[in-house]
Order: sequence, then structure tokens, then C-alpha cells
Amino acid sequence: MVKVAFITGITGQDGSYLSEFLLEKDYRVWGMIRRTSNLNTDRIDHLMSDDRLFLRYGDLIDQSNIIKIMNDIERRYENELEVLEVYNLGAMSHVKVSFEEAIYCADANGTGVLHLLEAILQLKCRDKVRFYQASTSEMYGKVQETPQKETTPFYPRSPYGVSKLYGYWITKNYRESYGLYASNGILFNHESPRRGKTFVTRKITIALGNILKDPRAKLYLGNIYSKRDWGHARDYIEGMWLMLQQEVPDDYVLSTNEMHSVKEFVEMSFGLKGFDIGWRGEGLNEVGYDKKTGREMIFISDKYLRAAEVDLLLGDATKAKEKLGWVPKSSFSELVKEMVDHDCV
Repeated sequence: MVKVAFITGITGQDGSYLSEFLLEKDYRVWGMIRRTSNLNTDRIDHLMSDDRLFLRYGDLIDQSNIIKIMNDIERRYENELEVLEVYNLGAMSHVKVSFEEAIYCADANGTGVLHLLEAILQLKCRDKVRFYQASTSEMYGKVQETPQKETTPFYPRSPYGVSKLYGYWITKNYRESYGLYASNGILFNHESPRRGKTFVTRKITIALGNILKDPRAKLYLGNIYSKRDWGHARDYIEGMWLMLQQEVPDDYVLSTNEMHSVKEFVEMSFGLKGFDIGWRGEGLNEVGYDKKTGREMIFISDKYLRAAEVDLLLGDATKAKEKLGWVPKSSFSELVKEMVDHDCV
């Protein structure tokens, strides 16, 4: 008997860590990747020689191809399948860009979840399928209570957050309507050296690397006062897996239960490389400089401000700790150091 996993978004940060994790547990790992003009498999290239890894082209907005992939998996393991774990990690995941690509965001992040759930319903082995939906703390948006937990009301503040909210509720609905094993993981911000380069944490550490090499280099940011609950992606993928090992499906918050501002992330990152960051000015005129040399390096740009801001997100992962036995292993300072070490070589 074999354990099989199907991962959408396998080439992303979470997908790559999850693939490593599941291959170590001897799963057969199938991944869906979108066709692009440039290769985008760099995060999983080191796994390509593993004959337990299978990649297929597809897109969350193309239901026919999702059904085809699912049917291929079912036929291949027809007589030996112990469990098929489906991890939906694929998404249009950039919050600011979601305001510019709102329709595609809704299709991929909302309807895409429905495509997967409908495909599962058509499988003869549906009783062996366990579905994980990557939900997000962005669904809380304009927070109604702090910290945020599974029972906190949602108030999304972006097309991304709204689309993810549909994915959350349709997962819950299919669990209750059809008896599918389907769980939502409401994950707060999780980062790593594999984080996309357009996300604020990688922007900071990559810019720091450039500043160390080039006296003309600068870092441009948006709202440096927004606060987030930041953990390490490697810890969070273990939480995803633990959700699908439970006897009964449920929804869980994964978070570190502590909050830091973008400004703190900047100061800690730059401090690791010998800079002592001070600030002067206000609003769009605020500037970060090195107190030792006076060099101005960090600037605010309205280009990076959202149409509607989310000021703070702070999770309460008590339920995951008590029911899953999950606790994050990496501290905020360890996460920052790992990212700085990776991007400042």
C-alpha cells in the first residue's frame, strides 16, 4: 500500500518544503505546475531525480485538466492506494497585485478550490482522499479581535483575502454537505529563503545584499508600520500534514502567537550586517539611515501601498497546539538570520 500526495503550487515556497517533507516519509508526490515561458522549478530542482516525484502541467482555472490528473493518479495506484492527500497550495498569492488582477485572483483562488473539490467527488477512491485548503490570515483583514483564532469573524481587505474566503467556505461546505475529508489551514505569514522575491521579507533581505555591495543601492517599502505574525514555512508545512493525519477533518490556525512590524524586520536584518538603522521624517518622507555613517538607504514609496491596508495580524494557535501537537520551532530572530545569510553572500 502506498501513500500519495497531489500538490498544487508545488514549485512555490510551501510546495517545495512540503515535497521534501513527504518524500522523506516515502509518499509518492504528484505536483501540478503552470506552464510559463521561463522555467520556474528552481525550488524543486534538487528533487527531480527522485523517481517518486511526478510533475504534470495544469492550472487551477482549468477543471478538465485537474480531473485528468486526478484520474491518472487513481488509475496508477488503483489496487495499492492507502491514502491520497490533496494539498491545494496553488494561488494568485500577492495581496497588492490582487487589486490589479482581481478577476484572475477570484478564478484561481476561489473557483479553483471548487474545481478540485468537484474532481474529488468524481473519484471512485474519494473515501481515501484527504483535502487540505491553504487558507490565510488575510481573511481576517480589518481584524475584529486580537489575537485571531478559528472563531474570529472574517473581514478581508483585498481581492486576495476575499477570494481565499470563498475557498475556505466552499471547503467547509463540501465537508459538511458531502462528507469529504476536507480541512482548512488558516496560516499566518510564513517566510523562508525560498519566499518569492516580491514579498516584503525577501525584498528587505535581497536589498540588504545589494546595499552591502553597492553604495548607490536603496530599499523602497510601503507601510513599514504594518505588523505581522511571522513564522518559518518549514514549520508550517508540518502543521499542514498533521491536519490531514487526524481522524476527523477540521480547521486550524497556524501562527507563532507573536507580532513584529515591517520596521522591526528591517532593523533586525540590517543590524545583522553591522548597520544601526535610525529614522527621520514622516509618511512618504520617512527615511531609514545608518546612524554610524549617515547613509540614507531606506525610503517609502506610495507604489507599494495597498488600496486598503491590513494594519496587524496576530494568530492564536492554541487549538493546533492542543489537538495536533504542533508548535513552531523557529524563532523570529532565527528566521531573519537565515534569510539574511541566504541573500547577503
